[in-house]
Amino acid sequence: MCRVTSNGPEKSHATLRYTSMRVSIFLGCLLVALLLGHFQVIPVSGEAGMIFLFLLAAVASAPLSYALLGRQRDAMSEQISGKVSGMRSRTAERIAAQNAEEDAADDAARAATAGQS
Repeated sequence: MCRVTSNGPEKSHATLRYTSMRVSIFLGCLLVALLLGHFQVIPVSGEAGMIFLFLLAAVASAPLSYALLGRQRDAMSEQISGKVSGMRSRTAERIAAQNAEEDAADDAARAATAGQS
């Protein structure tokens, strides 16, 4: 699902793709941690042990995501920065139009005041 623009192909779902891949890596790490806990490779007891396994999975998945998802992260960054720059340019255009309207209103008020004198 790529759209073709004047700048080339644009990845329309880069954020969704990156997020789903990141969650998948975390779930894989969680599965490994749970299996290690189940087979007593990692000693786990009670609720605190389960929290430890979740934290272990989070800590293990962070560098894996960083190393494995560089291309997806770059695509997501490009998508987000493109949207932000588009929003900035539209905001700047709106502000310029508002300023022009205010300047025209000021000029009309000055002209009306000068005509009354």
